[in-house]
Amino acid sequence: MEQYVIKPWDTRDGSEATPVDWDMQVPPEVDAVAELVIKEYDMAVHNRTLITSKPDKGGAIWRIETNKGPRSLKVLHRTPERSLYSVGLQEYVVRQGARVPALIPARDGKLFVEKGGKLWIVTDWISLEPAAKVDLTGAQELCYGLGEFHRHTKGYVPPAGAKNSSRLYRWPNYYQKIAKKIGWMREMAKAYRETAASGPILAVVDKYEQQAIAALERLKASSYPKMVQMGEPHWGLVHQDYGWSNGQNGPGGLWVIDLDGVAYDLPFRDLRKLITSTMDDMGVWDVTWMRGMIEAYHRANPLDRESFEILLLDMSVPNEFYKHLKEMFYDPVTFLNTEAEGILQRVVATDQTKGQALAELAKDSSQYQPGDYTQVVVPRSPERQSLASTENQANWQLADQMQLPAQSQVPEQSQVLVPAAEEKAVLAADARRPEAKVENKPDEVKAKKTLRIPEPEPIRAATVQKPKEPKEREKVRPDTRKEPVKQEKERTPVAVQTPTLPSGWFIKAPVVAPVEKAEPAKKQGPRLKAKVAPAKRARTGEKPVKKKASSQGSKQSATNKKAVAKKAITKLQAKKPLNKSPKTSEKAKAGNQVVAKSGSPRKTQHAAVTHPYKKTAAPSRKSASSQAKKPRSAKAQKTGRNML
Repeated sequence: MEQYVIKPWDTRDGSEATPVDWDMQVPPEVDAVAELVIKEYDMAVHNRTLITSKPDKGGAIWRIETNKGPRSLKVLHRTPERSLYSVGLQEYVVRQGARVPALIPARDGKLFVEKGGKLWIVTDWISLEPAAKVDLTGAQELCYGLGEFHRHTKGYVPPAGAKNSSRLYRWPNYYQKIAKKIGWMREMAKAYRETAASGPILAVVDKYEQQAIAALERLKASSYPKMVQMGEPHWGLVHQDYGWSNGQNGPGGLWVIDLDGVAYDLPFRDLRKLITSTMDDMGVWDVTWMRGMIEAYHRANPLDRESFEILLLDMSVPNEFYKHLKEMFYDPVTFLNTEAEGILQRVVATDQTKGQALAELAKDSSQYQPGDYTQVVVPRSPERQSLASTENQANWQLADQMQLPAQSQVPEQSQVLVPAAEEKAVLAADARRPEAKVENKPDEVKAKKTLRIPEPEPIRAATVQKPKEPKEREKVRPDTRKEPVKQEKERTPVAVQTPTLPSGWFIKAPVVAPVEKAEPAKKQGPRLKAKVAPAKRARTGEKPVKKKASSQGSKQSATNKKAVAKKAITKLQAKKPLNKSPKTSEKAKAGNQVVAKSGSPRKTQHAAVTHPYKKTAAPSRKSASSQAKKPRSAKAQKTGRNML
C-alpha cells in the first residue's frame, strides 16, 4: 500500500452521464490509505464519514469520530511541495490569531502525514453555518472576515522545501491573456457563423476586447509597479477560492476554510472576485452593495487610496464575460448552439449598469489615505525558514527532502536593495572582507541588471480553422495517463519576475568564493601517418614514407613502384584543367587530400566540470478538458462541515 500513488479517479468518458453521487465516492485504495494515515495520530477512530471529494483532482474530506472529539481528515490533492506551502500558512495564521482550524500534530510531531504521494492533515471539527446571502449584512460579514484573514497572512514566509506560489507580479500578463482570448472568441464566432450565438457574440466582442486592452494600459500607468516593489510578505496571501461556502460563521465570528490554494498577491483581489460574482448573481451592479462590502473589508484590513483605485481598475476588466464565454473553446458547436446565447444576454444586461456604478464608486477615492511607496525598506526574498524558530525544522521536511545532504537545506542568499548613497559604504565594507576583494568591484556593481516587470507581449488576433466535425473533448483515462514526473531532490532555480527598482538603487550581489579551475587535459601522443596512394601523393605534393627493404626482391618492387609513380605524374601534368583559377586549383588540391583510415582524429579533451544543479523534468501540461466535459452536479451541502 505504501507504493500506491493517489491520482484523480475521474474515469468517465464523454458519453457517460454525470453520476448523482459524483462528489461522494473515493476508490477503495484511497480508503485504505486513509486508514493508514489515521494510525499515525494519537487517537482512536470509531466512525469515518466521507463529506465530499474531488474526483477530477484526487482530494477528499472525512468527518471522523474519535475518542478526543469530532475531527476532520483531509487529503490535499496538490503535490506535497505545493501542499507544504499552504500547510505552513495555515499554522502561521493560527499563531497570528486568525479563525482558521488548527492543525493537529501526528505522533512524529509533524503537522501532516505524507502517504500515497499526497499530504494529509487533521483538525478539530468546527460547527459552521453559511453567512446570510439574502441581504447586505451577510455580505458584509463575509467581507469583514476576509479582511481579517488577509491581515493575519502578512509577513508569512514558507518553510524550507515548500514550492512558492505567487501571483503578485502577474497582473499585466493576466490582463493581456483576457484581451487575447476575447479576440479568439471573435475568430471562433466567425468560424461557426451558422450557430445561434455567433451573431450576438460578434456584435459585442469588440467592445469587451477594448475594455480589456484599456485596463491593461491603465494598469501600466497606475501605482501597481510601485506597490509590488514592497515584496510578497508585505502584502500577504489571497485565498483564491473565497466565497459563501469557504467563509462561514462559527465560534467567535467568521471562519475561513479550504486554504490549500493560497498564494501571494495583492489581497484585495479576493474582494474583487467576491464583489463581481455577487453582482453577476444579482443581475445588476448595485452601488449600495458594492460600497457596503468595500467598507466592511476596509474596517478589518484598511485600504489606502492606491489599493482602492487598483480595486476599481480590476473590476473594470470584463471578467464575467470572459469567465462564462470561454467554455466555447471546449465544444464550440454545442456551446454556441445551446448555452452561449442565454449566458451572453444575461452578462450584457448586467453590464449596462457596470460603468455607472464604477464611476459612482470612484468618487469615494478621496476618503482613503494615500499610501507611502516612496521609501522601500530593503525588501528581501523569503528565506524559507519562517517556522524554524517555533518548531523543529525537521518536523516540516517531506520524505524526499530528508535524504538530501545538509548543504541543500541551506536557503539561497537573498538579494538586497541598497540606496545609491550607501554604495560607497557597502563597497568599503566588502573590501575589508578577504573573500570579497575580487568579487565586489565598482565596475561589476555598475554592470548589475535592474529588476523590472516584464512587458506583456503585443496582442495578436488568432485565426481559427473550422473543423469538419466538432471534436469531443479528449478524456484522459487512467490506463493512458502519463505517470507523474518525480520531483528531483535538487531543483533548478527559476528566475523570479520582480519589478523595476527606483532610480538610484542597485543590487548587492552575495559574495561567492572563487571556483578553482580544473587542470587541463594531458595531450595525447602523435598520431600515426596513414598510407597514401602514389598517384594521389603526387597530386598533393606529399613525400613518400621511406621504408627499409628487407631483401633484394623488396628493393626491386620499390623501384617498379617509383617508375609507375613517375608515369602517373607525367600523365597528370599533360592533362591540365581548362579555365581554372589558382583559387579553384587550391580548393581541388585540398579536396583531394586523403583522410587516414587507420584511426579517427583525436578528440578534444575537456576538463571535468561540476554543476551545482541537476536537470529537472518540465512540468506536465494539464488537460484543459478535465473538468468541463459534462455539467457537474451540485456539490454536497457544506453547512456544518470543515473544508480546510
